[in-house]
Amino acid sequence: MHKFLKYTFVLFFLLSQIAGVVAQQRFPMPEFETGHTQPPTLSPEPESIFMEYLDVFVLIAALSLITWLILKKRSRRGVFWVSMFSLIYFGFYRLGCVCSIGAIQNVTLALFDPGYKIPLTVIAFFVIPLIFTLFFGRTFCAGVCPLGAIQDLVAFRPKEINPWIQKMLGLIPYIYLGLAILYAATATDFIICRYDPFVGFFRLDATFLMFSIGGIFLLAGVFIARPYCRFFCPYGVLLNLVSRLSKWHLTITPSNCIQCRLCENSCPYGAIEKPVSVDVRENRHKAMKRLFFTSLLIPVLISIGIWAGYSFHENLAFANPKVRLAQHLYMDESAMTKNMKLEVDAFKTSGKSAEMLYSEAISIIDDFKTGSMILGGFLGLVLGITLLGLTRFYYRTNYEPNKGTCLSCGRCMDYCPVDKDAGKIE
Repeated sequence: MHKFLKYTFVLFFLLSQIAGVVAQQRFPMPEFETGHTQPPTLSPEPESIFMEYLDVFVLIAALSLITWLILKKRSRRGVFWVSMFSLIYFGFYRLGCVCSIGAIQNVTLALFDPGYKIPLTVIAFFVIPLIFTLFFGRTFCAGVCPLGAIQDLVAFRPKEINPWIQKMLGLIPYIYLGLAILYAATATDFIICRYDPFVGFFRLDATFLMFSIGGIFLLAGVFIARPYCRFFCPYGVLLNLVSRLSKWHLTITPSNCIQCRLCENSCPYGAIEKPVSVDVRENRHKAMKRLFFTSLLIPVLISIGIWAGYSFHENLAFANPKVRLAQHLYMDESAMTKNMKLEVDAFKTSGKSAEMLYSEAISIIDDFKTGSMILGGFLGLVLGITLLGLTRFYYRTNYEPNKGTCLSCGRCMDYCPVDKDAGKIE
């Protein structure tokens, strides 16, 4: 326990050294096309600053506690109660904000826009779970993320998914992450926050469409455990990659595996890798041949991805309000809808020239061209590596959690009959 407290103290001390910085504006300043002047930003009330740093302290404390419960106490019950606290505090009390998942966009915008000042608390919520994951695995997913906690409540009858289907669905978060970074880098939109399926439940103010999407996720979560976490969450991509490097990670058994097979179907997320003996391995020559040709396929997939990104960059750029306004301005008035006419009329009364707007739109489209090609190449690489992983043979003697996809929920631990204290069968 003292090691976890030490890490907690160090992290909180580092944050406190720069806590004198005043809270900055959290999201990009809205653009008004009617000549409206943005009023000067006032310093937030002391209570607001206190609550922001309290959130960081609670985040570190919750991560420390749940990591201790998983790695030392091996208590699934403790993980459950921490997740309930996180759901109540970060979800319903703090209304799902600050959010580590949405912080991806803030960090991206700050990197690409020098004029955007990112609050320290947003950086903390983005970085701290990654640091814990680097050392201890995805304990943030286990019970600190409120989005995961609300899905955990409805996982009553989880069913297994075919490994191939699970691998293919696992590509969706990479697409979502890439689009979120692209739209944030071009100051177009924060799509993770806009389409958060559960923030509407936390704030009770979502549209019918968003309530419906959240309801669908929860309904699907009854049979497919944590569908958003596994097949949509963009932050999960980063946690997956970082967790593979973790030194201390959840283990199914506290001692040597006795091959009792009781844990075989205990994971609702399909994250347990089963033993594979040498005698089931296919002919070495055939395996090497397939591995070679799959490796040759990766550059082809990257090239196809770059071409696809180039082909669709204008469609993606149309989501940008300036690009959309420039296109509406260029259109014939008879072809405009009522909303289009209102936007165009508002722009004309702003006193800005159409040439300036067209120039800005062209620059944004160029940015999208570059970004879309990078995104396409990245997705081609991810698909190639995924296919390559499916062709490789992994020899294992024990039941082990996949360090990347394991959410460290602790369900499998209760199925192991080995005594965690004596290392014997209970």
